[in-house]
Amino acid sequence: MASTKKISSGFIYFFGAFGGILFGYDIGVMTGALPFLQNDWGLTNATIIGWITSAVMFGAIFGGALAGQLADKLGRRKMILISAVIFAIFSVLSGVSPNQGSYFLIIMRVLLGLAVGAASALVPAYISELAPPHLRGRLSGLNQTMISSGMLISYIVDYLLRGLPEHLAWRFMLAFAAIPAIILFVGVLRLPESPRFLIKNNKKEDAYKVLSYVRKEDEIEEEVENISKTATQEIKAEKKTSLSNLFSSKYRYLVIAGVGVAAFQQFQGANAIFYYIPLIVEDATGKAATGQLFWSVIQGIILVVGSLVYMWIAEKINRRSLLIVGGSVMGLSFIFPAVIKWIAPNTSSMLVVVFLCIYVAFYSATWAPLTWVLVGEIFPLAIRGRASGLASSLNWIGSWGVGLLFPIMTAAFAQETVFVIFGIICLFGALFVKTRVPETRGSSLEEIEAKGLNK
Repeated sequence: MASTKKISSGFIYFFGAFGGILFGYDIGVMTGALPFLQNDWGLTNATIIGWITSAVMFGAIFGGALAGQLADKLGRRKMILISAVIFAIFSVLSGVSPNQGSYFLIIMRVLLGLAVGAASALVPAYISELAPPHLRGRLSGLNQTMISSGMLISYIVDYLLRGLPEHLAWRFMLAFAAIPAIILFVGVLRLPESPRFLIKNNKKEDAYKVLSYVRKEDEIEEEVENISKTATQEIKAEKKTSLSNLFSSKYRYLVIAGVGVAAFQQFQGANAIFYYIPLIVEDATGKAATGQLFWSVIQGIILVVGSLVYMWIAEKINRRSLLIVGGSVMGLSFIFPAVIKWIAPNTSSMLVVVFLCIYVAFYSATWAPLTWVLVGEIFPLAIRGRASGLASSLNWIGSWGVGLLFPIMTAAFAQETVFVIFGIICLFGALFVKTRVPETRGSSLEEIEAKGLNK
């Protein structure tokens, strides 16, 4: 236990989700830092640019898988604390990279990615295991609001620091990520451990105490009994669960659904916008990317507003409906500019930017938060740590692939063509949800597990 004193549920939910700030800041910060870094070091190699941008996501692939397994042994809370320390250290080291030190910067950002990947796996699991069923979608959406806020903060920091000399601007942008990491560490010191983790480790009294912070008194006994019953049945099975067992007939349906949604979220191309929007606008307008940072701020504002809209509708509309509608609109937002350009070649190049704003609005209100809601609630307890880690890793593989390949693809093809490819993937994602993903809104984690295992 972190403390024997009463802790407000608001404090628990806020700092439980605060890891999303770190996640979001590092997703967004390179958007503004990259143009200054390119000018400072004279970077023109698309592969090196792609690796510097995507190195965090490459590290996150391993951080997510490792954190998922360690969290089952050490607990969610302790792993979040470790992640905050790693994040702070390597954020500062990224900012002090030696001149022309492309490989040093890549390595530092890969190590930083270990913490980012860990946070992406741990935060949704922690929140879903604390939140009551009727609030779980909304509170898990708080994680996306934190991610969006972290991105917006990074865009604003980038915009405010744009007047510094180029060799200092990008360094301060990257190093400032240590500040939210320190805040997260201090806040999480007071957080309790997940009640499900405590019960699985024979600490039922501590679990009662944690649940008293976030449940009504008459709800605690029944929930503890339900968790205990599930844990007792599955602790033995958990010892035999390996990565290959995740896709056994017992778990396959739920694992494919959760992992598939996590993978589609990134292969749909959202991070191409978030990492490269100044360069996208530069390509469309011919104006220097260092002067286009306000577009990043606009995207950040849309992200935050979209995440707040999701929190408002989270428990009013089924998860599947939101994902299907969101994926369809996102796909058409990528495809329409190319179609319009083909029909009317003289159409303004800024049309693509307008449609990207529509994409971001629907992404932030549907796929961005709902992916992690599903990852946090769809996997059975016996495999939750490993399955969440696998989902997070595949999500980061997609993020890394998009970050690495987008500058290479746009060097070989027109931007509109690249976006059409992403648009088709979005439509396939909507089809996947329609055919492979069960509805989870309003059900307890135990009920979701029972329904999934009966498929």
